[in-house]
Amino acid sequence: MKKTLIMALAVSFLGSAHAKKKNDGEGVNVKVTVKDEDGKPISTAVLRHPEEAERHRVNSLTGAWEDTNLYLPDGSELVFTPGMVLMLEVSAPGFMTQVIQYDVRKRKNAFEVVLAELVVDEQDVEEPMIQFGRDKPRDVGGSGPAN
Repeated sequence: MKKTLIMALAVSFLGSAHAKKKNDGEGVNVKVTVKDEDGKPISTAVLRHPEEAERHRVNSLTGAWEDTNLYLPDGSELVFTPGMVLMLEVSAPGFMTQVIQYDVRKRKNAFEVVLAELVVDEQDVEEPMIQFGRDKPRDVGGSGPAN
């Protein structure tokens, strides 16, 4: 009796320990880590597909984003499958935006994107002067009521 119970438990345990086969609708996981030129994660980086309106923020501690699919504005789902070419636009405030292409594989879809810092020469930036009604100089010395 005990042997049969132990055998039944072992068979049920081993039967549930087999590898789970992926469904056709599930994509493979893609992980993108965004770093600066010094190798530090950029906590404010965002990623988006060129056909997508929504931006995806990276993890603020690791600079990483990962998923198995994206949802496009027309309601369709872009599932990451092996052999497809994934295009992503990677940007962050103060850094040059990069558009990258990545060939999705069956496994180990983790890669880094290094963004170059944006250098702005402040001497070339002109601040606009916007004047409103009271900011204009008044004519003095004329007759009539004062404003």
